[in-house]
Amino acid sequence: MKKFLTGVLAALVLAQPAAAASQAVSTAIGPNVSAAASILMEKETGSILAEKNAHEQLAPASVTKVMTMLLVMEAFDSGRLSRDEMVTTSAYAAGMGGSQVYLKEGEQLSAWEMLKCVAVASGNDAAVALAEHLAGSEEAFAAQMNQRAQELGMTNTHFLNCTGLPIEGHVTSAYDIALMSRELVLNHPQLRELTTIWMDSIRNGEFGLTNTNRLVRFYAGATGLKTGSTESALYCISATAEKGGMELIAVILKAPTSNERFEDAKALLDYGFANYTLTTVTPSIPLAPVDVLLGVSSQVQPRLARECRILVPKGSEQTITTQIALVPDVEAPVDENQILGQMEILVDGQLWDSIPIVASQPVDRLTVGGIFSRMMRQLLMAVE
Repeated sequence: MKKFLTGVLAALVLAQPAAAASQAVSTAIGPNVSAAASILMEKETGSILAEKNAHEQLAPASVTKVMTMLLVMEAFDSGRLSRDEMVTTSAYAAGMGGSQVYLKEGEQLSAWEMLKCVAVASGNDAAVALAEHLAGSEEAFAAQMNQRAQELGMTNTHFLNCTGLPIEGHVTSAYDIALMSRELVLNHPQLRELTTIWMDSIRNGEFGLTNTNRLVRFYAGATGLKTGSTESALYCISATAEKGGMELIAVILKAPTSNERFEDAKALLDYGFANYTLTTVTPSIPLAPVDVLLGVSSQVQPRLARECRILVPKGSEQTITTQIALVPDVEAPVDENQILGQMEILVDGQLWDSIPIVASQPVDRLTVGGIFSRMMRQLLMAVE
C-alpha cells in the first residue's frame, strides 16, 4: 500500500506543468516599440514579460550568429574544438561580403579569436571559417543549426547560412531568437568574456575591433548579445543585460533605424528591471525525516529536487507562500532522488510553481536475517 501511495504521489508531482512559473507571469504588451516584432524574456525561468508579434517570421540579419556562436560554444564544451585550435580561412570564407574582419585566404586565427571576431565585429568571414572548420562546409553547418533549432523548439526558424546575409527563406522570429539566446547565455556564460568587449584588436593589435552593440558601452549591466542589419531585415538586436541577479533578453526585429533598435531594446530592458524580480523560495517549515519501513535506516531525509527561484512582479514578494505534502512513510528500498512529496509555491493564493521533494540518499532493504535480528533486539528491549 505504501508503495502504491508513493507512486500516486509521484504521478501527481510529475503531472504538474514544467513551466508553471513562466505560465503564471503576465505577458503584457509592455512598452511601445517601433520595431515590427519584439519580445522580453527572463533568462533563468524563460518567462515572457512582454511581446509584440513575437512569432512572426522575419529575416534576422546577423542576429543569426547567435546560433553560430551557440554551436561553437557547444563544440568547445564537448571537446570537439579547443580555444587555441587554429582555424584556416578558405577562399569562400574570405570572399564574404557585409561585416567582416578582412580575413585573407589561408589566414589562420585561433578558434577563440575567430569567435571574438564574430561576437564583437559580426565578422561574416570569421563565422564562415568557423562553420567550415566544424562541419566541412557552410551548408552542412546550416543543417546543424536547423537541427539545434528544432531541439530548442524554434518552430518558426529556417537557417540557410551561418551569417544572416540575405537569402530568400532564411527566417526566424523574435520568440525563436529569445530561445536560442537564452540557451547561449544560460549555459555558456563564459561567452560574456567576448560579448562585453567594447574595443579590442586582432593580428597583434594591427586590426581594431569595435562592438556593433553600443549598449555594451552605454547601457548599465549590458552583457551582449548580437546585432544585425540588412536592407530587407532592417535593424535587429538580441540584447542581454543583468541587474540585481536577474538577466533579461530583449529581442528587436525590423526596427526602422539603428537608433530606434537600441532605444526599443533599452525600453524593454528598463521595463523588465523596473517591474519584475527573481526571488528564492524555501520551505516555510523544515522538511522532517520520512520513516522508512523495512530499511537498514529507519528514516530518510527529504530535500527539494532543485533550487526554486521564481519571477514575480515587484511588490508581490510578501504574498509568496508554500505548501508541503510528504508521504508519512516509505517502504525500502528507497532510491536516491526518489519522489517523496512536493512543495507548491503560491503567489497571492495562486499556484506559481511545484517542486518535487526527493530522498537525499538511498536506503537499502533489510535482509531476512536483518529483519530477524531487529525483531530479536526489540524483543530483548521489551523484556528488559
